[in-house]
Amino acid sequence: MSMDALAVLRPTGVRRRRTLTKAVGILSATACVAGLAGFATTTTADAQGNGSNHIRVIAKGLNGPREVSSYGRHHLLVAQSDTGRITSVNRHTGHKRVLVRHVPQAQGVVARGGRIFIAVGAPPPGDDSGAAAPASNTLDPGLYVARPGGKARLFADTTTFEKKHNPDGQIQNNQDALTNPYYLIRDRGRHGFLLLADAAGNDVLKIDRHGHIRPFFVPKVITTGVCATTKDNTKSGFGCDPVPTGLAYGPRGLLYVSALASEVKGQGRVYVVNRHGHLVRTIRGFTAPTGVAVTHKGTVYASELLQGAPEGQPPADFDPSTIGQIVRVPQYAHRTYAQVTMPSGLLINHHKLYSGAWAIASFFNIKDAGQVVRVGHRAFTRSNGGD
Repeated sequence: MSMDALAVLRPTGVRRRRTLTKAVGILSATACVAGLAGFATTTTADAQGNGSNHIRVIAKGLNGPREVSSYGRHHLLVAQSDTGRITSVNRHTGHKRVLVRHVPQAQGVVARGGRIFIAVGAPPPGDDSGAAAPASNTLDPGLYVARPGGKARLFADTTTFEKKHNPDGQIQNNQDALTNPYYLIRDRGRHGFLLLADAAGNDVLKIDRHGHIRPFFVPKVITTGVCATTKDNTKSGFGCDPVPTGLAYGPRGLLYVSALASEVKGQGRVYVVNRHGHLVRTIRGFTAPTGVAVTHKGTVYASELLQGAPEGQPPADFDPSTIGQIVRVPQYAHRTYAQVTMPSGLLINHHKLYSGAWAIASFFNIKDAGQVVRVGHRAFTRSNGGD
């Protein structure tokens, strides 16, 4: 149940290792907030520079878009973490309508049976000096439910579940953020209801229609590459927490789970899991993936929210719109890449790929820059943005 270093999940999620920057050149939460806050404050969504005519902005003016999910025939749902709003977006016209308000740290969202289920993340932790975090979250982490226009109430208590069962078996201490619900999808299993990716809990949870919780998939601590010598709160003392961040179904009913892997370069994973919660295979070679989507033919998309972010203080002319990319992984071809600014949750809807964008614009003191974009096939090229 540890947290790793991503400010995205903090409201997010991840625990203790916040300064991997020097070791592996990855932007940590500390570097992002301290080094980038206040930079490029005049940048706007209209100047977002995704760099491709094949990336269309469907909606803008959002704040902290995390998960994007389907809502009826013509609409999408967007969880706005920074404003605590759940917003409906017409995918044809871009028209927005707020359905639920006052849900701070809203990260995951899915509609089912006329109700809206919301994954509410953990409040920001204190800094490395031990200072307390601001009391910005008025809701405890967990899974909430609301009717459109209504007030959210607790549906499944992930905090109590984590403290009692601790599926990943890691040692608890006073600094642990035990649970950080991050992503939701409908459970396609027999008698299934919802599946929840708990970033801090390091597990995927199965939640029934009564709000009862049980573990579905608990990935192992990563011990390859740099992770073999990375300190962690495991029994051996080393490894990278997997940190599940995204869920999507693919062909043959297989579940795909993106895993942040403590932000360590190249150690991010997409796990492929069967209907019994058993690991079938692992797709490797990502850096801090925060979302996943899969086509009916098995092509996998993963969002790398921090790709291209500078290490430490950025240069004076640094353009934050260049941060982030989506990786396309066909079954029998080379990987290709689309530069999408700070992409978060991914969704394939009516054979189109949608992504949240500018998901962490608030780190740059840029308000109302969040977007939902549609990414065309021609946006993907063989070259990525570099490291």
